[in-house]
Amino acid sequence: MTKDPDSSGDDSPAWGDYDRLERAIGFISRNPSPTPGLTAVAAAAGLKADEWRQLLQRFARLTPDAFLAALSPDHARSLLEGSVTLFDDNAPFRSPFVRHRLLCQETRLRRHARAGEALCYGFHDCPFGIAVVIAGDGGLCGLGFADPERRQAVLIDLQQHWPQARFSPDPSATADLTRRIFDVSASPCDPALPIVLDGTGFELRVWEALLKVPLGRAVTYSDLANAIHRPGAARAVGAAVGRNPISFVVPCHRVLGKAGSLTGYHWGLARKHAILAWEAGCLASVKWAQPFLPLVHHGILTADGRWRPATAPGHCPLHSGWNSIETGFHLPKRRRLPVGHPVLDPS
Repeated sequence: MTKDPDSSGDDSPAWGDYDRLERAIGFISRNPSPTPGLTAVAAAAGLKADEWRQLLQRFARLTPDAFLAALSPDHARSLLEGSVTLFDDNAPFRSPFVRHRLLCQETRLRRHARAGEALCYGFHDCPFGIAVVIAGDGGLCGLGFADPERRQAVLIDLQQHWPQARFSPDPSATADLTRRIFDVSASPCDPALPIVLDGTGFELRVWEALLKVPLGRAVTYSDLANAIHRPGAARAVGAAVGRNPISFVVPCHRVLGKAGSLTGYHWGLARKHAILAWEAGCLASVKWAQPFLPLVHHGILTADGRWRPATAPGHCPLHSGWNSIETGFHLPKRRRLPVGHPVLDPS
């Protein structure tokens, strides 16, 4: 395996912040009652109280009390409110604008791991430690999280999704993708971030459903099973969630147990806590967030697999929120969409 050329690691300021956050999360999890005070939490992170406040502001503009609240079981349960109707076609879209949903609206769900396909990777600082990013010609293909000493192990883990591909380190090619994924200043006018998912028909249906779960909300495994019309397949849905190759963007961290328990997470429960706390801070700080429907273009899929616009843009007539924006690109059960098949393409 070629040594990665980038410099993210133990001496990275971003890693130092996340390492302290993880230590604090572990301390809070081990001491749920009574709720630990500011000084105790800061000491667990190896900081003074003022330094801890500053770290939380850098992380997600959170106060110490807001951080504790975001880690609480009550907050997790509140994320599940209304999850039963979240996937209803006629349900009103009550949640604020979801930044990552806009970035994902050009999603292509296809099987692409052909022999010899060239993919590049890079290691980059992010709010949750080190992001291991894999990309190809179609866009973002893989995203995982690592501690400095486990970067190569996480890369190998992600590479298992494309056993026949050729990988080369190219952090310059993945840097912009990483910036856009974690950019809290992104606006609705920014270009969408193309992502490429590769999996079985069942997995693609689960991941597509995950893309509909907005910021500030969560669902259970049963909710996902019902959303894909497989109500008895909650266990299989859980396995598909665990195999999601593009963590965070395809928000598998927003899947909780029925009582709001965090259950498992491929990159560790502390990271799942941290991500949900980060999202709580982002949601509170995005003052321009307002419910609205995305604009879409109607068109058809041509013989060469390209999308051709057919009408002027307008609101999606099928669903509220971001539902089924990716529908035209979902190829279930290894079947290709027929030529002339009507699809929706986000603009």
